[in-house]
Amino acid sequence: MSGIDLFLNYVQRSSFITIIVLSWLSIYFIISFTILFSRMAGIAAWQKREQNALESLLMGAKNIPNESSLRKCAGSKISREKLNVCISVAEKNATSGLTWLSIIASTSPFIGLFGTVISILETFSQLGNGANSSLGVIAPAISEALVATGAGIFVAIPAYTFNLLIKRKAYELTSTIEREADVLIALKREENEI
Repeated sequence: MSGIDLFLNYVQRSSFITIIVLSWLSIYFIISFTILFSRMAGIAAWQKREQNALESLLMGAKNIPNESSLRKCAGSKISREKLNVCISVAEKNATSGLTWLSIIASTSPFIGLFGTVISILETFSQLGNGANSSLGVIAPAISEALVATGAGIFVAIPAYTFNLLIKRKAYELTSTIEREADVLIALKREENEI
C-alpha cells in the first residue's frame, strides 16, 4: 500500500471528532510556519535597519537616522521618557505572533490527546456491542487512536521552538534599539555641555 492509500484508509475509518482534531492540528501547523517565516523575515530586515542607524550614530551623525524606529516618536526634543516609549512600542511590534505560538505549543498536545481519548472510547464502545474483542482487533484500533496524540506533539514542538527563535530575535532587535537610545542620550548630554 502506498502512503496515500494508508492515509485514505485511516481517514475512512476515523471518526468525525478525529478528523476535526487532525484538521485543527493541521491548521495550527500551518499557522506556526506562517508566523515563523513572516516574523523572522520582518525582524531580520528591521534589525538591519536599526543596526545601520546605530552605526550612523556611532560614526558621528547628529540626528536620528531615518531608518531608526526611534525617529518616529522622539521628535525634535529627545528625552529618556520618549525613547523608552519608542523602545516599548518596538518591543511590542517585534514580539507579535508569540502569543499564538505559545497557544499552539501549549494546546496542541491536549487537542491530540482529546482525539485519542475519543477514538479509544469509540473503540471500546464498538467492542461492547458484541464485536470481536481479541487483541488483534483492539491493538490496531488503539494504535490508530494514538495518531492524534502524536500529531499534537508533532505540532507543539515546532511551535515552541519557533516561539523561542522569534523571542531571541526580538530581544536582539530591542537591544540594538536600546543602544541607539543610549547613544542619543549621550549625544544630547554632550551638546548640553558645550
